[in-house]
Amino acid sequence: MVTAEEIARVTVFADLEPAERERLSRTVADISLAPGESAVNEGDGRALFGVLEGRLEVIRRVDGVESVIGERRPGDVFGEMSIAFGMLHPGGFRAAEPSRVFRIELDDYQVLVAAAPEIAERVGLLANHRLGGAKGLQARASAPAPFRAVVIGHRWDASCAELRRFLDRNQIRFRWLQPDVPAHAEEWAEALPVEGDLPAVRVVNGKTALRPAFRQVAELLDIATEPAAAEYDTVIIGAGPAGLAAAVYGASEGLRTIAVEREAPGGQAGTSSRIENYLGFPSGVSGDELSSRALQQARRLGAEILVTRSITRIDAATHQVHLDGGDVLRAPTIILACGVAWRHLAVEGFDRLAGKGIFYGAARSEAANTHGLDIHIIGAGNSAGQAAMFFSSHARSVTILYRGESLEKSMSHYLVEQIAARANIHVRYRTEVVAAHGDGSLEGIDVHDATTAQTTHLESGGLFIFIGADAETAWLPPEIALDQKGYVLTGPDVRPTRRWSLDRDPYLLETSVPGIFACGDIRFSPVKRVAAAVGEGSMAIAFVHQYLAKQT
Repeated sequence: MVTAEEIARVTVFADLEPAERERLSRTVADISLAPGESAVNEGDGRALFGVLEGRLEVIRRVDGVESVIGERRPGDVFGEMSIAFGMLHPGGFRAAEPSRVFRIELDDYQVLVAAAPEIAERVGLLANHRLGGAKGLQARASAPAPFRAVVIGHRWDASCAELRRFLDRNQIRFRWLQPDVPAHAEEWAEALPVEGDLPAVRVVNGKTALRPAFRQVAELLDIATEPAAAEYDTVIIGAGPAGLAAAVYGASEGLRTIAVEREAPGGQAGTSSRIENYLGFPSGVSGDELSSRALQQARRLGAEILVTRSITRIDAATHQVHLDGGDVLRAPTIILACGVAWRHLAVEGFDRLAGKGIFYGAARSEAANTHGLDIHIIGAGNSAGQAAMFFSSHARSVTILYRGESLEKSMSHYLVEQIAARANIHVRYRTEVVAAHGDGSLEGIDVHDATTAQTTHLESGGLFIFIGADAETAWLPPEIALDQKGYVLTGPDVRPTRRWSLDRDPYLLETSVPGIFACGDIRFSPVKRVAAAVGEGSMAIAFVHQYLAKQT
Protein backbone atom coordinates (compact mmCIF):
# COMPACT_ATOMS: atom_id res chain seq x y z
CA MET A 1 0.00 0.00 0.00
CA VAL A 2 1.27 3.47 -0.91
CA THR A 3 1.65 5.78 2.07
CA ALA A 4 1.07 9.51 2.28
CA GLU A 5 4.81 9.98 2.92
CA GLU A 6 5.67 8.12 -0.31
CA ILE A 7 3.27 10.30 -2.31
CA ALA A 8 5.06 13.38 -0.93
CA ARG A 9 8.31 12.16 -2.51
CA VAL A 10 6.84 12.73 -5.99
CA THR A 11 7.65 16.33 -6.91
CA VAL A 12 4.23 17.49 -8.12
CA PHE A 13 2.63 16.31 -4.86
CA ALA A 14 5.34 17.53 -2.46
CA ASP A 15 3.35 20.58 -1.29
CA LEU A 16 -0.02 18.84 -1.17
CA GLU A 17 -1.84 19.22 2.15
CA PRO A 18 -1.32 16.19 4.44
CA ALA A 19 -5.04 15.43 4.52
CA GLU A 20 -5.20 15.32 0.72
CA ARG A 21 -2.10 13.12 0.52
CA GLU A 22 -3.70 10.76 3.05
CA ARG A 23 -6.93 10.62 1.07
CA LEU A 24 -5.01 10.06 -2.16
CA SER A 25 -2.98 7.21 -0.63
CA ARG A 26 -6.23 5.31 -0.02
CA THR A 27 -7.26 5.46 -3.71
CA VAL A 28 -4.07 4.93 -5.73
CA ALA A 29 -2.99 1.53 -7.02
CA ASP A 30 0.38 0.24 -5.79
CA ILE A 31 2.12 -1.43 -8.76
CA SER A 32 5.37 -3.41 -8.63
CA LEU A 33 7.08 -4.06 -11.95
CA ALA A 34 9.67 -6.63 -12.94
CA PRO A 35 12.30 -5.65 -15.52
CA GLY A 36 10.67 -5.58 -18.95
CA GLU A 37 7.15 -5.27 -17.56
CA SER A 38 5.04 -2.34 -18.77
CA ALA A 39 3.19 0.05 -16.51
CA VAL A 40 1.31 1.45 -19.48
CA ASN A 41 1.34 0.77 -23.22
CA GLU A 42 1.09 3.23 -26.07
CA GLY A 43 -2.59 3.87 -26.75
CA ASP A 44 -3.82 2.95 -23.25
CA GLY A 45 -6.49 5.03 -21.51
CA ARG A 46 -5.94 8.12 -19.35
CA ALA A 47 -4.29 7.88 -15.92
CA LEU A 48 -1.49 9.60 -13.99
CA PHE A 49 1.46 7.69 -12.49
CA GLY A 50 4.11 8.51 -9.91
CA VAL A 51 7.46 6.71 -9.74
CA LEU A 52 8.47 5.50 -6.27
CA GLU A 53 11.36 3.14 -6.98
CA GLY A 54 13.50 1.97 -9.90
CA ARG A 55 13.67 3.35 -13.43
CA LEU A 56 11.25 3.26 -16.34
CA GLU A 57 12.00 3.72 -20.03
CA VAL A 58 9.72 5.73 -22.30
CA ILE A 59 8.93 3.62 -25.37
CA ARG A 60 7.60 4.72 -28.74
CA ARG A 61 7.05 2.57 -31.79
CA VAL A 62 7.56 4.17 -35.19
CA ASP A 63 7.34 2.22 -38.45
CA GLY A 64 7.18 -1.02 -36.49
CA VAL A 65 10.47 -0.27 -34.72
CA GLU A 66 10.50 0.23 -30.97
CA SER A 67 12.83 2.88 -29.54
CA VAL A 68 13.60 4.32 -26.11
CA ILE A 69 13.06 8.09 -26.11
CA GLY A 70 13.39 8.93 -22.42
CA GLU A 71 13.19 7.70 -18.85
CA ARG A 72 11.43 8.33 -15.54
CA ARG A 73 13.06 8.00 -12.12
CA PRO A 74 11.80 8.19 -8.51
CA GLY A 75 10.00 11.49 -7.92
CA ASP A 76 8.86 11.79 -11.56
CA VAL A 77 5.35 11.41 -12.92
CA PHE A 78 4.17 10.07 -16.27
CA GLY A 79 0.82 10.12 -17.98
CA GLU A 80 0.66 13.90 -17.64
CA MET A 81 -0.03 14.37 -21.37
CA SER A 82 -2.96 11.96 -21.38
CA ILE A 83 -4.42 13.66 -18.32
CA ALA A 84 -3.85 17.27 -19.42
CA PHE A 85 -4.76 16.94 -23.10
CA GLY A 86 -7.48 14.28 -22.89
CA MET A 87 -5.57 11.86 -25.12
CA LEU A 88 -4.54 8.24 -25.02
CA HIS A 89 -1.00 7.61 -23.84
CA PRO A 90 1.31 8.68 -26.71
CA GLY A 91 4.04 6.32 -25.53
CA GLY A 92 4.64 3.29 -23.36
CA PHE A 93 6.48 3.07 -20.03
CA ARG A 94 8.43 -0.07 -19.27
CA ALA A 95 10.50 -0.98 -16.24
CA ALA A 96 14.25 -1.07 -16.96
CA GLU A 97 14.88 -2.55 -13.51
CA PRO A 98 12.71 -3.65 -10.57
CA SER A 99 10.40 -0.67 -10.08
CA ARG A 100 7.39 0.51 -8.13
CA VAL A 101 4.84 3.09 -9.23
CA PHE A 102 1.41 4.27 -8.15
CA ARG A 103 -1.49 4.88 -10.50
CA ILE A 104 -4.17 7.60 -10.08
CA GLU A 105 -7.32 6.90 -12.06
CA LEU A 106 -8.86 9.77 -14.02
CA ASP A 107 -11.89 10.11 -11.72
CA ASP A 108 -9.69 10.23 -8.61
CA TYR A 109 -7.41 12.80 -10.26
CA GLN A 110 -10.39 15.02 -11.04
CA VAL A 111 -11.54 14.84 -7.40
CA LEU A 112 -8.01 15.72 -6.30
CA VAL A 113 -7.63 18.81 -8.51
CA ALA A 114 -11.06 20.06 -7.46
CA ALA A 115 -9.65 20.29 -3.92
CA ALA A 116 -6.10 21.29 -4.97
CA PRO A 117 -6.16 23.24 -8.29
CA GLU A 118 -2.43 23.84 -8.10
CA ILE A 119 -1.86 20.16 -8.95
CA ALA A 120 -3.65 20.61 -12.27
CA GLU A 121 -1.51 23.66 -13.00
CA ARG A 122 1.72 21.78 -12.31
CA VAL A 123 0.65 18.75 -14.32
CA GLY A 124 -0.43 21.03 -17.19
CA LEU A 125 2.91 22.87 -17.23
CA LEU A 126 4.77 19.58 -17.23
CA ALA A 127 2.59 18.26 -20.05
CA ASN A 128 3.24 21.38 -22.12
CA HIS A 129 6.96 20.94 -21.61
CA ARG A 130 6.80 17.29 -22.61
CA LEU A 131 4.88 18.28 -25.72
CA GLY A 132 6.72 21.41 -26.82
CA GLY A 133 10.21 21.17 -25.37
CA ALA A 134 13.28 20.84 -27.57
CA LYS A 135 13.05 17.05 -27.19
CA GLY A 136 9.30 16.99 -26.67
CA LEU A 137 6.70 14.96 -28.52
CA GLN A 138 5.85 17.81 -30.87
CA ALA A 139 9.48 18.13 -31.98
CA ARG A 140 9.72 14.38 -32.47
CA ALA A 141 6.45 14.28 -34.40
CA SER A 142 7.49 17.13 -36.73
CA ALA A 143 10.93 15.64 -37.36
CA PRO A 144 11.07 13.64 -40.60
CA ALA A 145 10.54 9.96 -39.90
CA PRO A 146 13.48 7.89 -41.12
CA PHE A 147 13.06 5.41 -43.95
CA ARG A 148 14.13 1.86 -43.24
CA ALA A 149 14.58 1.00 -46.90
CA VAL A 150 14.88 2.58 -50.34
CA VAL A 151 13.34 0.81 -53.34
CA ILE A 152 14.25 1.61 -56.93
CA GLY A 153 12.15 0.21 -59.74
CA HIS A 154 9.83 1.12 -62.57
CA ARG A 155 6.25 2.14 -61.92
CA TRP A 156 4.74 -0.60 -64.06
CA ASP A 157 7.15 -3.36 -63.12
CA ALA A 158 4.99 -6.06 -61.52
CA SER A 159 7.84 -7.32 -59.33
CA CYS A 160 8.46 -3.77 -58.07
CA ALA A 161 4.76 -3.40 -57.24
CA GLU A 162 4.87 -6.70 -55.33
CA LEU A 163 7.97 -5.58 -53.41
CA ARG A 164 6.35 -2.28 -52.45
CA ARG A 165 3.23 -4.07 -51.32
CA PHE A 166 5.28 -6.52 -49.25
CA LEU A 167 7.08 -3.67 -47.45
CA ASP A 168 3.86 -1.74 -46.99
CA ARG A 169 2.03 -4.69 -45.46
CA ASN A 170 4.92 -5.41 -43.09
CA GLN A 171 4.74 -1.78 -41.85
CA ILE A 172 8.16 -0.92 -43.27
CA ARG A 173 8.57 2.77 -44.08
CA PHE A 174 10.37 3.03 -47.41
CA ARG A 175 11.23 5.51 -50.13
CA TRP A 176 10.36 4.51 -53.70
CA LEU A 177 12.56 5.87 -56.49
CA GLN A 178 11.96 5.50 -60.23
CA PRO A 179 15.14 5.14 -62.33
CA ASP A 180 13.73 7.14 -65.25
CA VAL A 181 13.12 10.22 -63.04
CA PRO A 182 16.40 12.22 -63.01
CA ALA A 183 15.96 13.55 -59.47
CA HIS A 184 15.26 10.03 -58.21
CA ALA A 185 18.30 8.62 -59.96
CA GLU A 186 20.48 11.22 -58.21
CA GLU A 187 18.86 10.37 -54.88
CA TRP A 188 19.94 6.73 -55.22
CA ALA A 189 23.46 8.15 -54.62
CA GLU A 190 25.33 5.32 -56.31
CA ALA A 191 25.49 3.66 -59.72
CA LEU A 192 22.01 2.66 -60.85
CA PRO A 193 21.42 -1.08 -61.17
CA VAL A 194 21.13 -2.33 -64.74
CA GLU A 195 17.63 -3.03 -66.02
CA GLY A 196 17.93 -6.76 -65.43
CA ASP A 197 18.70 -6.17 -61.74
CA LEU A 198 15.59 -4.08 -61.01
CA PRO A 199 13.84 -3.74 -58.67
CA ALA A 200 16.51 -3.24 -56.04
CA VAL A 201 16.20 -2.46 -52.35
CA ARG A 202 18.76 -0.80 -50.13
CA VAL A 203 18.41 -1.05 -46.38
CA VAL A 204 19.28 2.27 -44.79
CA ASN A 205 22.81 2.03 -43.37
CA GLY A 206 22.97 -1.50 -44.71
CA LYS A 207 23.16 -3.67 -47.83
CA THR A 208 21.68 -3.48 -51.30
CA ALA A 209 19.83 -6.48 -52.76
CA LEU A 210 19.03 -6.85 -56.48
CA ARG A 211 15.76 -8.46 -57.53
CA PRO A 212 15.45 -9.79 -53.97
CA ALA A 213 13.17 -12.53 -52.76
CA PHE A 214 10.81 -11.50 -49.97
CA ARG A 215 12.64 -13.63 -47.42
CA GLN A 216 15.93 -11.91 -48.26
CA VAL A 217 14.27 -8.52 -47.74
CA ALA A 218 12.79 -9.66 -44.44
CA GLU A 219 16.15 -10.88 -43.21
CA LEU A 220 17.84 -7.60 -44.19
CA LEU A 221 15.21 -5.73 -42.17
CA ASP A 222 15.45 -8.04 -39.14
CA ILE A 223 11.91 -9.36 -39.58
CA ALA A 224 11.69 -12.83 -38.02
CA THR A 225 11.84 -15.65 -40.55
CA GLU A 226 13.33 -18.44 -38.42
CA PRO A 227 11.61 -20.21 -35.49
CA ALA A 228 13.28 -19.87 -32.10
CA ALA A 229 12.41 -23.46 -31.10
CA ALA A 230 11.20 -26.73 -32.56
CA GLU A 231 8.38 -27.49 -30.12
CA TYR A 232 5.34 -25.36 -29.27
CA ASP A 233 1.94 -25.77 -27.66
CA THR A 234 0.20 -24.53 -30.79
CA VAL A 235 1.26 -23.69 -34.34
CA ILE A 236 -0.94 -21.16 -36.14
CA ILE A 237 -0.83 -21.27 -39.93
CA GLY A 238 -1.64 -17.81 -41.25
CA ALA A 239 -1.49 -14.36 -39.66
CA GLY A 240 -4.65 -12.67 -40.86
CA PRO A 241 -7.25 -11.43 -38.34
CA ALA A 242 -8.08 -14.99 -37.21
CA GLY A 243 -4.44 -16.04 -36.89
CA LEU A 244 -3.38 -12.87 -35.09
CA ALA A 245 -6.32 -13.18 -32.67
CA ALA A 246 -5.31 -16.77 -31.92
CA ALA A 247 -1.70 -15.62 -31.41
CA VAL A 248 -2.77 -12.87 -28.99
CA TYR A 249 -4.99 -15.14 -26.91
CA GLY A 250 -2.63 -18.11 -27.03
CA ALA A 251 0.40 -16.11 -25.90
CA SER A 252 -1.57 -14.18 -23.27
CA GLU A 253 -2.72 -17.46 -21.72
CA GLY A 254 0.78 -18.88 -21.44
CA LEU A 255 0.83 -21.17 -24.46
CA ARG A 256 4.06 -21.43 -26.46
CA THR A 257 2.64 -19.92 -29.61
CA ILE A 258 4.02 -19.42 -33.12
CA ALA A 259 2.23 -18.11 -36.23
CA VAL A 260 3.63 -18.77 -39.69
CA GLU A 261 2.70 -16.37 -42.52
CA ARG A 262 3.84 -16.81 -46.13
CA GLU A 263 3.83 -13.10 -47.00
CA ALA A 264 2.80 -10.45 -44.48
CA PRO A 265 0.53 -10.24 -41.43
CA GLY A 266 -2.99 -8.95 -41.94
CA GLY A 267 -4.43 -11.24 -44.58
CA GLN A 268 -7.00 -9.81 -46.96
CA ALA A 269 -8.24 -7.48 -44.22
CA GLY A 270 -4.80 -5.87 -44.23
CA THR A 271 -5.53 -4.47 -47.70
CA SER A 272 -8.85 -2.86 -46.68
CA SER A 273 -8.51 0.90 -46.91
CA ARG A 274 -11.22 1.55 -44.31
CA ILE A 275 -13.30 -0.71 -42.06
CA GLU A 276 -16.05 1.38 -40.50
CA ASN A 277 -18.19 -1.28 -38.83
CA TYR A 278 -15.54 -2.89 -36.62
CA LEU A 279 -16.45 -2.71 -32.94
CA GLY A 280 -14.50 -0.16 -30.90
CA PHE A 281 -13.40 2.13 -33.75
CA PRO A 282 -16.18 4.73 -34.12
CA SER A 283 -14.27 6.61 -36.83
CA GLY A 284 -13.28 3.45 -38.67
CA VAL A 285 -9.87 1.81 -38.96
CA SER A 286 -7.76 0.85 -41.95
CA GLY A 287 -6.92 -2.80 -42.41
CA ASP A 288 -3.20 -2.17 -42.11
CA GLU A 289 -3.65 -0.19 -38.90
CA LEU A 290 -5.76 -2.96 -37.37
CA SER A 291 -3.20 -5.55 -38.45
CA SER A 292 -0.31 -3.47 -37.13
CA ARG A 293 -1.91 -3.12 -33.71
CA ALA A 294 -2.72 -6.82 -33.54
CA LEU A 295 0.82 -7.72 -34.59
CA GLN A 296 2.36 -5.49 -31.92
CA GLN A 297 0.00 -6.95 -29.33
CA ALA A 298 0.81 -10.56 -30.24
CA ARG A 299 4.56 -9.95 -30.15
CA ARG A 300 4.36 -8.00 -26.89
CA LEU A 301 2.55 -10.91 -25.27
CA GLY A 302 5.22 -13.35 -26.40
CA ALA A 303 3.94 -14.92 -29.62
CA GLU A 304 6.43 -15.62 -32.40
CA ILE A 305 5.38 -14.38 -35.85
CA LEU A 306 7.32 -15.70 -38.84
CA VAL A 307 6.90 -14.17 -42.30
CA THR A 308 7.87 -15.34 -45.80
CA ARG A 309 7.60 -18.98 -44.72
CA SER A 310 5.29 -21.49 -46.36
CA ILE A 311 4.00 -24.80 -45.07
CA THR A 312 4.95 -27.66 -47.36
CA ARG A 313 2.95 -30.30 -45.53
CA ILE A 314 1.29 -31.29 -42.26
CA ASP A 315 1.67 -34.77 -40.81
CA ALA A 316 -1.83 -35.47 -39.48
CA ALA A 317 -0.67 -38.39 -37.30
CA THR A 318 2.22 -36.65 -35.51
CA HIS A 319 1.06 -33.00 -35.83
CA GLN A 320 4.39 -32.07 -37.35
CA VAL A 321 4.38 -28.94 -39.51
CA HIS A 322 7.00 -28.92 -42.28
CA LEU A 323 8.18 -25.51 -43.48
CA ASP A 324 9.90 -24.65 -46.75
CA GLY A 325 13.62 -24.73 -46.12
CA GLY A 326 13.41 -27.93 -44.09
CA ASP A 327 12.38 -26.64 -40.65
CA VAL A 328 9.94 -28.87 -38.76
CA LEU A 329 7.69 -27.56 -35.99
CA ARG A 330 6.12 -29.97 -33.49
CA ALA A 331 3.02 -29.15 -31.46
CA PRO A 332 0.09 -31.09 -29.99
CA THR A 333 -2.32 -28.60 -31.61
CA ILE A 334 -2.44 -26.80 -34.95
CA ILE A 335 -4.72 -23.92 -35.94
CA LEU A 336 -5.47 -23.43 -39.64
CA ALA A 337 -6.05 -19.70 -40.19
CA CYS A 338 -4.57 -19.33 -43.65
CA GLY A 339 -7.54 -17.53 -45.16
CA VAL A 340 -8.33 -17.50 -48.85
CA ALA A 341 -6.81 -16.19 -52.08
CA TRP A 342 -8.26 -13.56 -54.41
CA ARG A 343 -10.29 -15.09 -57.22
CA HIS A 344 -8.78 -14.24 -60.65
CA LEU A 345 -10.60 -13.38 -63.84
CA ALA A 346 -9.85 -15.13 -67.13
CA VAL A 347 -10.15 -12.02 -69.29
CA GLU A 348 -8.03 -11.12 -72.31
CA GLY A 349 -5.04 -9.02 -71.24
CA PHE A 350 -5.46 -9.48 -67.48
CA ASP A 351 -2.57 -11.89 -66.92
CA ARG A 352 -0.24 -9.85 -69.12
CA LEU A 353 -1.01 -6.58 -67.30
CA ALA A 354 -1.22 -7.94 -63.75
CA GLY A 355 0.83 -5.63 -61.53
CA LYS A 356 1.09 -3.16 -64.42
CA GLY A 357 -2.14 -1.34 -63.74
CA ILE A 358 -4.32 -4.35 -62.94
CA PHE A 359 -4.41 -5.42 -59.30
CA TYR A 360 -6.29 -7.99 -57.23
CA GLY A 361 -7.16 -6.20 -54.00
CA ALA A 362 -5.73 -2.78 -53.23
CA ALA A 363 -2.81 -1.70 -51.09
CA ARG A 364 -2.86 1.83 -49.69
CA SER A 365 0.58 2.36 -51.24
CA GLU A 366 -1.04 2.29 -54.70
CA ALA A 367 -2.89 5.55 -54.00
CA ALA A 368 -0.09 7.74 -55.40
CA ASN A 369 -0.24 5.85 -58.72
CA THR A 370 -3.92 6.78 -59.16
CA HIS A 371 -3.49 10.52 -58.64
CA GLY A 372 -5.48 12.46 -61.25
CA LEU A 373 -6.42 9.33 -63.23
CA ASP A 374 -9.69 7.66 -64.14
CA ILE A 375 -9.68 4.25 -62.47
CA HIS A 376 -12.09 1.33 -62.35
CA ILE A 377 -13.11 -1.22 -59.74
CA ILE A 378 -14.66 -4.61 -60.47
CA GLY A 379 -16.87 -5.89 -57.67
CA ALA A 380 -19.64 -4.74 -55.37
CA GLY A 381 -18.77 -6.09 -51.93
CA ASN A 382 -17.56 -4.11 -48.94
CA SER A 383 -13.92 -4.36 -50.00
CA ALA A 384 -14.77 -2.82 -53.36
CA GLY A 385 -16.77 -0.05 -51.71
CA GLN A 386 -14.00 0.75 -49.23
CA ALA A 387 -11.46 0.90 -52.05
CA ALA A 388 -13.71 3.19 -54.09
CA MET A 389 -14.02 5.62 -51.19
CA PHE A 390 -10.29 5.56 -50.54
CA PHE A 391 -9.15 6.04 -54.13
CA SER A 392 -11.74 8.77 -54.76
CA SER A 393 -9.56 11.11 -52.68
CA HIS A 394 -6.69 10.59 -55.15
CA ALA A 395 -8.09 9.65 -58.55
CA ARG A 396 -9.97 12.03 -60.84
CA SER A 397 -12.79 9.52 -61.04
CA VAL A 398 -13.62 6.05 -59.76
CA THR A 399 -16.08 3.84 -61.63
CA ILE A 400 -17.48 0.66 -60.08
CA LEU A 401 -18.29 -1.98 -62.70
CA TYR A 402 -20.91 -4.46 -61.50
CA ARG A 403 -22.78 -7.25 -63.26
CA GLY A 404 -25.73 -6.91 -60.89
CA GLU A 405 -28.46 -4.30 -60.69
CA SER A 406 -28.06 -2.88 -57.18
CA LEU A 407 -25.19 -2.39 -54.74
CA GLU A 408 -27.55 -2.96 -51.82
CA LYS A 409 -27.54 -6.71 -52.50
CA SER A 410 -23.90 -7.14 -51.59
CA MET A 411 -22.61 -3.96 -49.91
CA SER A 412 -23.24 -2.55 -46.44
CA HIS A 413 -25.77 0.27 -46.29
CA TYR A 414 -23.32 2.79 -44.87
CA LEU A 415 -20.98 2.30 -47.85
CA VAL A 416 -23.80 2.58 -50.38
CA GLU A 417 -24.76 5.94 -48.87
CA GLN A 418 -21.17 7.20 -48.83
CA ILE A 419 -20.63 6.22 -52.46
CA ALA A 420 -23.84 7.95 -53.53
CA ALA A 421 -22.66 11.16 -51.85
CA ARG A 422 -19.19 11.17 -53.46
CA ALA A 423 -19.36 13.14 -56.72
CA ASN A 424 -16.42 11.47 -58.46
CA ILE A 425 -17.59 7.89 -57.84
CA HIS A 426 -19.80 6.39 -60.53
CA VAL A 427 -21.46 2.98 -60.79
CA ARG A 428 -22.19 1.13 -64.03
CA TYR A 429 -24.63 -1.74 -63.50
CA ARG A 430 -25.03 -4.90 -65.60
CA THR A 431 -21.53 -4.28 -66.90
CA GLU A 432 -18.48 -6.50 -67.12
CA VAL A 433 -14.95 -6.10 -68.46
CA VAL A 434 -14.23 -8.25 -71.51
CA ALA A 435 -10.67 -7.13 -72.39
CA ALA A 436 -7.76 -5.01 -71.15
CA HIS A 437 -5.31 -3.15 -73.39
CA GLY A 438 -1.86 -1.60 -73.04
CA ASP A 439 1.73 -2.12 -74.03
CA GLY A 440 3.92 -1.64 -70.95
CA SER A 441 0.98 -0.84 -68.67
CA LEU A 442 -2.81 -0.70 -68.59
CA GLU A 443 -4.19 1.95 -70.95
CA GLY A 444 -7.81 0.99 -71.46
CA ILE A 445 -10.53 -1.62 -70.98
CA ASP A 446 -13.45 -2.90 -73.02
CA VAL A 447 -16.71 -3.16 -71.08
CA HIS A 448 -19.89 -4.90 -72.17
CA ASP A 449 -23.26 -3.48 -71.14
CA ALA A 450 -25.83 -6.28 -70.84
CA THR A 451 -28.72 -3.80 -71.04
CA THR A 452 -27.72 -2.31 -74.39
CA ALA A 453 -25.68 -5.33 -75.60
CA GLN A 454 -22.96 -2.85 -76.59
CA THR A 455 -19.22 -3.03 -75.93
CA THR A 456 -17.44 0.26 -75.17
CA HIS A 457 -13.74 1.11 -74.87
CA LEU A 458 -12.80 3.17 -71.78
CA GLU A 459 -9.46 4.73 -70.95
CA SER A 460 -8.28 3.45 -67.58
CA GLY A 461 -5.37 4.40 -65.33
CA GLY A 462 -5.91 1.47 -63.00
CA LEU A 463 -8.16 -1.55 -62.55
CA PHE A 464 -8.70 -3.05 -59.09
CA ILE A 465 -10.52 -6.37 -58.82
CA PHE A 466 -12.63 -7.52 -55.86
CA ILE A 467 -14.68 -10.50 -56.98
CA GLY A 468 -14.34 -12.71 -53.93
CA ALA A 469 -11.86 -15.36 -52.97
CA ASP A 470 -11.35 -19.12 -52.99
CA ALA A 471 -9.92 -21.51 -50.44
CA GLU A 472 -6.48 -22.87 -51.35
CA THR A 473 -6.50 -26.12 -49.39
CA ALA A 474 -5.17 -28.70 -51.85
CA TRP A 475 -1.94 -28.82 -49.83
CA LEU A 476 -3.70 -30.02 -46.67
CA PRO A 477 -3.38 -33.72 -45.72
CA PRO A 478 -6.24 -35.91 -46.98
CA GLU A 479 -7.26 -36.71 -43.39
CA ILE A 480 -8.71 -33.16 -43.10
CA ALA A 481 -12.23 -33.16 -44.53
CA LEU A 482 -13.22 -30.40 -46.97
CA ASP A 483 -16.49 -29.34 -48.56
CA GLN A 484 -16.97 -29.38 -52.35
CA LYS A 485 -15.43 -25.91 -52.71
CA GLY A 486 -12.36 -26.72 -50.65
CA TYR A 487 -13.36 -25.11 -47.33
CA VAL A 488 -12.40 -26.94 -44.14
CA LEU A 489 -15.23 -28.70 -42.32
CA THR A 490 -15.34 -28.35 -38.54
CA GLY A 491 -17.50 -29.27 -35.56
CA PRO A 492 -20.96 -30.63 -36.41
CA ASP A 493 -20.12 -30.64 -40.14
CA VAL A 494 -17.44 -33.29 -39.55
CA ARG A 495 -19.69 -36.11 -38.28
CA PRO A 496 -21.58 -36.69 -41.58
CA THR A 497 -18.23 -37.28 -43.36
CA ARG A 498 -17.63 -40.38 -41.20
CA ARG A 499 -14.02 -39.22 -40.77
CA TRP A 500 -14.15 -38.66 -36.99
CA SER A 501 -12.33 -41.33 -34.95
CA LEU A 502 -13.01 -40.39 -31.30
CA ASP A 503 -15.97 -41.17 -29.05
CA ARG A 504 -16.48 -37.52 -28.14
CA ASP A 505 -17.94 -35.00 -30.59
CA PRO A 506 -15.47 -32.70 -32.33
CA TYR A 507 -15.22 -29.24 -30.81
CA LEU A 508 -16.95 -26.45 -32.73
CA LEU A 509 -13.78 -25.39 -34.61
CA GLU A 510 -12.08 -28.80 -34.67
CA THR A 511 -11.42 -30.45 -38.01
CA SER A 512 -11.75 -34.15 -38.80
CA VAL A 513 -8.26 -34.61 -37.29
CA PRO A 514 -8.39 -34.26 -33.47
CA GLY A 515 -6.21 -31.42 -32.25
CA ILE A 516 -6.21 -29.58 -35.59
CA PHE A 517 -8.56 -26.59 -35.64
CA ALA A 518 -9.69 -24.14 -38.33
CA CYS A 519 -10.90 -20.56 -38.05
CA GLY A 520 -11.54 -17.56 -40.25
CA ASP A 521 -12.22 -17.60 -43.98
CA ILE A 522 -10.70 -21.03 -44.61
CA ARG A 523 -13.40 -22.65 -42.46
CA PHE A 524 -16.72 -23.67 -43.99
CA SER A 525 -19.06 -20.96 -42.71
CA PRO A 526 -21.55 -18.49 -44.20
CA VAL A 527 -20.05 -15.59 -42.24
CA LYS A 528 -17.01 -13.89 -43.83
CA ARG A 529 -16.32 -10.82 -41.70
CA VAL A 530 -13.24 -9.47 -39.94
CA ALA A 531 -15.05 -9.49 -36.59
CA ALA A 532 -16.10 -13.13 -37.11
CA ALA A 533 -12.52 -14.12 -37.94
CA VAL A 534 -11.20 -12.41 -34.81
CA GLY A 535 -13.85 -14.10 -32.69
CA GLU A 536 -13.09 -17.53 -34.15
CA GLY A 537 -9.34 -17.04 -33.65
CA SER A 538 -9.80 -16.32 -29.96
CA MET A 539 -12.35 -19.14 -29.63
CA ALA A 540 -9.91 -21.60 -31.18
CA ILE A 541 -7.55 -21.07 -28.24
CA ALA A 542 -10.34 -22.03 -25.82
CA PHE A 543 -10.73 -25.34 -27.67
CA VAL A 544 -6.95 -25.80 -27.71
CA HIS A 545 -7.00 -25.59 -23.90
CA GLN A 546 -9.80 -28.15 -23.73
CA TYR A 547 -7.94 -30.50 -26.05
CA LEU A 548 -4.66 -30.17 -24.13
CA ALA A 549 -6.44 -30.75 -20.81
CA LYS A 550 -7.84 -34.07 -22.07
CA GLN A 551 -4.40 -35.14 -23.30
CA THR A 552 -2.77 -34.82 -19.86
